[in-house]
Amino acid sequence: MKIHYISENNSVLNHFLGQLRNVNVQNDSMRFRRNIERIGEIMAYELSKILPYKKVDIQTPLGIKKTTEIDADLVLCPILRAGLPLHNGFLNYFDHAENSFVSACRFHPNNDDEFEIRVEYQAISDLNNKTVLLLDPMLATGQSIVAVHKKLIENAAPTEIHIVVVIAAPEGIAFLEENLPENCHLWVASLDEKLNEKNYIVPGLGDAGDLAYGSKL
Repeated sequence: MKIHYISENNSVLNHFLGQLRNVNVQNDSMRFRRNIERIGEIMAYELSKILPYKKVDIQTPLGIKKTTEIDADLVLCPILRAGLPLHNGFLNYFDHAENSFVSACRFHPNNDDEFEIRVEYQAISDLNNKTVLLLDPMLATGQSIVAVHKKLIENAAPTEIHIVVVIAAPEGIAFLEENLPENCHLWVASLDEKLNEKNYIVPGLGDAGDLAYGSKL
C-alpha cells in the first residue's frame, strides 16, 4: 500500500485542520462540515495528480486546443455518516464520478470498550475496472475501512482503491498495511500521535459524525 501525506508543508489545508480541532470553532456544525468539505477539495486536487490522463482536442470559439482529461472511471464511496462532508468536497471536483454509499459503525455487544464493526446499509455501483475512492474522515483502528473494503470487493474487481482520511492514527495505518492489498493508496491529511484506551485518536478532534450532524443514541 502506498501512503501519501499531504500536510507536511504549510498551506491553507493546515488552517482548515486547525479549525476542525479547535473546541472554540468546531461546535459550529456548519463550519465543521464546510471545513471537511474544503479539505476534501484539497485532497481531491492532490489525488488528481496521479490519476491517468489522455490527450484530447477541445473546440474553442476561436480554434482547437490540445489538452488532457482524466482517463479513469471514478467511483466515490463515503462511509456513512461522517464521510458525507468529505464526499461533498470530492464531488465538487470529480463531478463526473459515480457514487456508492456504505455504512459502518462500532457495535459494543457487552456495553464495554470492546467492539466489532457492523457494515449495514449499502448502495454500491458496479466497481469492476473502476478507480474507487473510499472516503472517511477518521482512521482510528482501521477496522471500519478494512470491513468496508472487504464488502466492496466481494463481487467486484476495481482497478485501484484510494482510501482518503483527514486524520489518522499510526495504529490504524499499520492495520491497513497488514490487511489491504498492494493496489491500494492511502491519502492522509494529518497523522496524529496514537489511540487512547477507548481507541479514539489523540489529539484528534472528537467524534466527526456528531460534530457534523449532531449526537446519536
